[in-house]
Amino acid sequence: MTGLTFIDSVGRKLLDQLQYFFQMLLMLYLSVRATLKNQSHGLRTIFGILSLQIFYTGVNALPLVTVLAMATGCVVALQGVQLSILGGVSMIGQLLVVFVVREVGPLLTALVVIARSGTAMASELGNMRANREIEALESMGINPLSFIVFPRLVGGLISVLCLSLYFIFISLLGGFLVAKFAHDISFNYYMTLILNSLTFNDAYLFLIKNTFGGVMIFAISCQQGFSVRKSPTEVPAVTTQAVVKSILFVVVFNSSVTVLFYFKDYLFSGLL
Repeated sequence: MTGLTFIDSVGRKLLDQLQYFFQMLLMLYLSVRATLKNQSHGLRTIFGILSLQIFYTGVNALPLVTVLAMATGCVVALQGVQLSILGGVSMIGQLLVVFVVREVGPLLTALVVIARSGTAMASELGNMRANREIEALESMGINPLSFIVFPRLVGGLISVLCLSLYFIFISLLGGFLVAKFAHDISFNYYMTLILNSLTFNDAYLFLIKNTFGGVMIFAISCQQGFSVRKSPTEVPAVTTQAVVKSILFVVVFNSSVTVLFYFKDYLFSGLL
C-alpha cells in the first residue's frame, strides 16, 4: 500500500506539472493571437514595452554575466590544460565547446535571468493583479495578454538568446587567456581549435535550449504573477513558485535534450 501511495503521489505531481505546462502553452497562444487581432493600444506601445524588457533583462545583466562567463571559461580551460597531456592542445577547444556552448552557457544564463528578471516580473505582475491594475486595463478595453504578456515574452526571449551568445563569447575569451598563459598559443590558432570543434549540432542545441528556456522563464513568471487573487501578501509566495518552477522546467528540459543527444542512437535502436 505504501508503494502504491508513493506512485499515486508522484503521478499526481506529474499530471499537475503537465497541466501547468499546457496552461502556459494556452497563454502563449492567446497572447500571440490577441496581439495580432487586437491592436487598440498600437504596435508602437508594444515595441516600447519590448525594448524596456530587453534593456532590463539583457543590458542590465551584462556585468553579472561577464563575471560568470569569464570565470567559467577560465575554469574549463584550466581543466583542458591539465588534460592536454592526453590529447594535445586541441583538448582545450573541445572542452570549451562541449561544456560552455552545449551545457553551461544556456544553463547559467537561464539561472541568471530567473534570479534577476523572473522574480521581478512575477512580483510586478502579482502586485498589478493585487492592486486591480489588470482589471483597470481590461475596463479600458486593453487586453492584458497583448499589452503585458506578449512584449515581455518576446523581449525576454531575445534577451536570453543574446545573453547566452555573450556568455559564450566571454567564456571563450577567458579560455584564451588561460591557454595563452599555459601554452603561449596565438589567437588565430586558438580560434581554429574552437571552430574545428564546433558542429551543426552545437548550434541546434544552443537554439533549442535557449529558446525553450527564454519562453518558459517568462511564461511561468507571467502565469505566477496572474495567479495572485486578492492580497499583496500572496506576491512573495507566487514569486518563490516562479523561481522553483522555472528552474525545474529549464533543468529538466536541458537534461532531457542532453541525454537524447548523447544517447539517441542507443535509445532509438532499443525502441526499434
